[in-house]
Amino acid sequence: MTQILLVALGGALGSVARYGVGLMAARIFGIAFPWGTLAVNILGGLLMGILAARLGPQQEELRLLLGVGLLGGFTTFSTFSLEALRLMEHAPFHALTYVGASLVLSLAACWAGLMLGRI
Repeated sequence: MTQILLVALGGALGSVARYGVGLMAARIFGIAFPWGTLAVNILGGLLMGILAARLGPQQEELRLLLGVGLLGGFTTFSTFSLEALRLMEHAPFHALTYVGASLVLSLAACWAGLMLGRI
């Protein structure tokens, strides 16, 4: 139960932080380009890399709070980035397949959802 609460707390904080970055970016740069989303994806990737490099297996609760919860709520792109890079280290073909499939299939699924939602 503690693990679920750690993820939930981190996720709530990450979601609020994402919303705040989005608002700030819109005020500074306008809404013609998704600067807020770009910013959280880049920052989330950086923070996930630092976290993955610094945390060991004995720090599972911190990983759940910060990695799964906070950064998961802030941007799932950070998890995607870490998984792709870890695959690249040991299985480059699988990494390229994962990146390509994630991009193409996610866009296709979103398009299909838009079309279904407009019926």
